[in-house]
Amino acid sequence: MVEPVVLIPGLMADARLFLPQMVGLGAQFSFQVMLPVGGQTVEDISSRMLPQLPPKFALVGHGLGGAVALDLIRRIPERVTRVALFATDPLTETPVTAALREARIVAARSGRLAQAMAEEIPAAALADTEWRADILALVRDMALNLGEGVFLRQSRALQRRSDQQKTLRKSMLPTLIVQGEADTLVPPRRAEFLVGIMQFATLAPIAGAGHLPMLEQPEAVTAALERFLTGPVLLK
Repeated sequence: MVEPVVLIPGLMADARLFLPQMVGLGAQFSFQVMLPVGGQTVEDISSRMLPQLPPKFALVGHGLGGAVALDLIRRIPERVTRVALFATDPLTETPVTAALREARIVAARSGRLAQAMAEEIPAAALADTEWRADILALVRDMALNLGEGVFLRQSRALQRRSDQQKTLRKSMLPTLIVQGEADTLVPPRRAEFLVGIMQFATLAPIAGAGHLPMLEQPEAVTAALERFLTGPVLLK
């Protein structure tokens, strides 16, 4: 029996972030979407998820969801069968990045959530495709549906996230690092760093995609996930 797949979207995203993959792979896999909306630290978010998770599962995370996925690997490695990470930074947030995030927090508190999200994920963070504007409109809609309170909590969690390099070095899980080649927020060198320190990680570069490859190039991402979720462990 194929294990269920737990999807954890990133900052201010809901299940629609992975909708193309859930549709494309729905006949083969059972998906469970866990939104990282509770708690103001990554550790608190992952702790609150624990009672709702299956006994055994594959794990897919994007951005903040990837940070939560790493903390779940730290907590319950025996329950995770494999993990796919999108736009995931295992390092603590730099002071410069944290300060920029603080400005966006102020904007959201002032009723300017749409502006804050436009700064979080600007057009330049996505590949220059004919559907980029549609994806950005979806990003805005997901954020406005979740609301200011979620934005504030998730922003604090990103600011306070722990360094997970030790978790990555110890992990024995088969891991897929999915990298949009045009991502300017979590650039390709960070994906290469992840692959370099993990024992069983492989890189899946996605051409014509930036920070949201699952929406920018859904067919390529769906195919990469299908190969990974059904294939054997690839040793380095």
